[in-house]
Amino acid sequence: MNGPYNTELWMMPAIVAVIAFILYLVANTLIKSLVSRVLSTIRDSGVPFSMLLLPLRLLFLLIGLAGVVHYAKITTEAKELLIHALSICSIIGVAWLMLRGFAFVESVIHLHYKGPQKANIEARRVATNVSLIRKILNVLVIILAISGVLMTFDTVRQIGLSILASAGLAGVVIGFAAQRSLQTLIAGIQIAIAQPVRLDDVVVVENETGKVEEITLTYVVVRLWDQRRIIVPITWFIDKPFQNWTRSSSELIGAVMLQIGYGLPVEDVRAEFERIVAASPLWDKRVVRLEVTNAVHEYVELRALVSAANSADLWTLRCHVREKLIGYLRTIGRESPADDAGDAGPDEFSVH
Repeated sequence: MNGPYNTELWMMPAIVAVIAFILYLVANTLIKSLVSRVLSTIRDSGVPFSMLLLPLRLLFLLIGLAGVVHYAKITTEAKELLIHALSICSIIGVAWLMLRGFAFVESVIHLHYKGPQKANIEARRVATNVSLIRKILNVLVIILAISGVLMTFDTVRQIGLSILASAGLAGVVIGFAAQRSLQTLIAGIQIAIAQPVRLDDVVVVENETGKVEEITLTYVVVRLWDQRRIIVPITWFIDKPFQNWTRSSSELIGAVMLQIGYGLPVEDVRAEFERIVAASPLWDKRVVRLEVTNAVHEYVELRALVSAANSADLWTLRCHVREKLIGYLRTIGRESPADDAGDAGPDEFSVH
């Protein structure tokens, strides 16, 4: 009697356990095979399929364990405890899979819009939207997962029902307590919709120029030229004016200011300036212009305008033009006769 009874008691759980283990191995093999085929078809695609493996493995394992617990001949209390634990693990596993799925979709979209161009406005717009939407969905999934786990406990469920019964008063209290947090969350949603600032935008914040490195639901990280980071509350970009140098295009125009004596020939300086700019690969061939912007007793003020494809190239081009003009002005200053027009001699100049 004991033999058949023991066989009946453990045969089904053992079969379920073996099936679950086989499913685990098959799923692992199939996913790896799928990844290999896709990567061989789309070579160097970089699509991160591997980030989905661990959540899927966990869910398959939980399915197998649920079958074992269902058919296992154990006490009712132990079975309820195990089912409760598996329910909590299942909620966590599904939430984990959804978070990884959102990150996977974001990576695929980024790869689709990835290109060699430095100034891809459409790509940066999509990247900002996708990043913020993923973070909003992550927050919602985590909140729902925590709520789902807590609601599996009878005590917490009763407390939740009591709170729902007095939802009006509770809503007012929670609204006042979380006013700042809600304002920040709404600002993040506004940034995602209106997009006054995007990833990789060049902005001026607190008199500092930098590139937007990260946008979260609560703050924005701006990387400065010297690799420092400014952490700015996201509401700052909604409430205060700021400069965005790449809002519609990354092309910019910059100036190099010169103050020269009256004895230096402006036409020669203009010709040399145009020659210097034309020889530089950083110039985008849009603007090159030298203008006399002021004339006082001591000096003549010149403004040399140049253009470049982006702010980094413009900064380097301005530095290059400034350096070359200093050398040129020194050369022609030594070769020029004395200047009788004012206090400043022909070899006196200032470059800004």
